[in-house]
Amino acid sequence: MINASHVAIAVLLGGTLGAGLWCLVAAAPTWRAPALIHRVAPYIRDVTDPAGTSLPTAMSDPTLALAGGITGSWRAAQRWFARAVGTSASVERRLAQASRGGDVAAFRGEQLAWAAMGAAAAAGVAGVLALTGRFSFPAALLPLAGAVVGAAARDFVLSSQAKARVARIEEELPTVLEFLSLCLSAGEGVFGSVRRVAAVGSGELTGELRVVVTEVDTGATLTDSLTAMTRRLHVPVLTRAIDHTVAAIDRGSPLAQTLQDQATDARDEGKRALIESAGKKEILMMIPLVFGLLPLSVLFAIFPGIVMLQAGF
Repeated sequence: MINASHVAIAVLLGGTLGAGLWCLVAAAPTWRAPALIHRVAPYIRDVTDPAGTSLPTAMSDPTLALAGGITGSWRAAQRWFARAVGTSASVERRLAQASRGGDVAAFRGEQLAWAAMGAAAAAGVAGVLALTGRFSFPAALLPLAGAVVGAAARDFVLSSQAKARVARIEEELPTVLEFLSLCLSAGEGVFGSVRRVAAVGSGELTGELRVVVTEVDTGATLTDSLTAMTRRLHVPVLTRAIDHTVAAIDRGSPLAQTLQDQATDARDEGKRALIESAGKKEILMMIPLVFGLLPLSVLFAIFPGIVMLQAGF
């Protein structure tokens, strides 16, 4: 008679064997030739990555390390998962904001990997429950719940990364605009000022300016590249500043003063955001005070009296 304990042991041993074989296959060397982009990229680094800040695609894609030598089936699973979930403009926007590129299919593959890990962890918990005799019907749904939690956790991590990078860009914007204004006042041209700031700076916004400089070097116009940057990042403060800058370039207005005004507006916007954040944090700080310290203070004040009444004094 086969019971739930025997099934749990079989699933646990089979999963352990499969994980071990998978690790062996992933650790085995691959004999296929590298992709064309990996062979050509080192010879055109002055165009694709002049600052040397990007990693090769093979090192930056975690799905390649996970899939090991069985990339075909893994890519097929990614495409199936992407079709099942559906592409989303929101995911593409958050990928661009987090500087992860706009490959939605690759992100869906990462979500699939996280869902598989969540399902495996939940299946292990269900196996432990079966071994201890506490297995029930809700425990059978744990792998499905673990897969959903894993996929949702990957989406939450992406949102957190995008939000943190957007906040850093907003913090760096006034300094970058003032630096550009200083370069223009010193006699530099518009594109020369952007190139100098991109070469000297080391923040997130200067990294985006390096992309702009690369696009201009390969034939795009400065205004089109700046506009494409704002559409890619969707940062309201940056979009407003770039729109005014592009308008000043097209109309021939004094650009240095325009950048100074935009830097002042960005600093004022940052102050308003800080005040709003402080107001929200103040309300959150009231929660432990009202539900923690206040009842404890009341308890310390009333408890001795209750003890004295119960003792008959």
